[in-house]
Amino acid sequence: MKQSETIKHIPSNRLQFFPIMMFAVVMGFSGLSLVFSKMEEILSFSYFISLVFTIVSTLLFFIIFFLYGKKFFKYKEEVKKELAHPIRVNFFAAFSISMLLLSLLYRNLWQELSFGFFIFGAVVHIFFTFYTIKYWINNNLEVQHSNPAWFIPIVGNIIVPIAGKGFIDDSILYFYFSIGIFFWIILFAIILNRIIFHNQFAAKFMPTLFILIAPPAIGFISYIKLTSSLDFFAHILYSLALFFTILVFVMYKNYINIKFFISWWAFTFPMAAVTLATLLMYDLTSNSFYAVLSYILAFITTFVVFLVAKETIKHMFKKEICIME
Repeated sequence: MKQSETIKHIPSNRLQFFPIMMFAVVMGFSGLSLVFSKMEEILSFSYFISLVFTIVSTLLFFIIFFLYGKKFFKYKEEVKKELAHPIRVNFFAAFSISMLLLSLLYRNLWQELSFGFFIFGAVVHIFFTFYTIKYWINNNLEVQHSNPAWFIPIVGNIIVPIAGKGFIDDSILYFYFSIGIFFWIILFAIILNRIIFHNQFAAKFMPTLFILIAPPAIGFISYIKLTSSLDFFAHILYSLALFFTILVFVMYKNYINIKFFISWWAFTFPMAAVTLATLLMYDLTSNSFYAVLSYILAFITTFVVFLVAKETIKHMFKKEICIME
């Protein structure tokens, strides 16, 4: 709750620099809420934990939505700059993904609200998908502009089938899933080319490497949701999610001395995604290995979310967030 109270008191003269990336905060807390909700379902965790995090996630969403909406009306030029920025443009989809995640959180609590979040989230997300691709086509981007945040607006489409199953026809959900899976392969090739053959990421973008975990992890959950089949392709998706998780932890030295940036929130949702995928694997296989791994990943995810939240609050008090870069 301290996180939301701090965000609420951002001085108006700093509002113009309130970044669209703040919606990644909602993604982080919503992901953690979904982890505890799933653990409640299959590991008999307390209902109270997921409910508290659901309330926190919802409050954060509306506070950030209000503040960015206020920025939109008061500082339109700043919003236009973000929409025209080769990196920040990708984070506008974090707004629609936040709504889709809230839809999942309220699925068993308040179905009408869940449906509302889903419809708005799905419509806004496909808008940002086309907007971002059009932006890439119409602008002369450099390879240095590519980073894993590019997955957010395009590959984020694979979240729609998870939230939308039972709300709309499966053929529409397959449409979203196909976009996400296809562009995951394309964008991964582009980003891997940049990582291997070009300059290293700037320090502030190193946390975005964790985003590599999310597409196969969410893709696995989405595929199971659509097909109800733990087949060969499903195993490939989960194994890739596990591989990228191990990879980013093997590279731990790349992160330990990084100065705090709001991009630290990129650590959070991908960890929640692979935790949810592992919980689903345990649910489908009853293999005790996945149960143990679920506990380990859930602990790491919780620790990471609270650590990043603590650092965000600390740097807000120091007025090092929402400033001109």
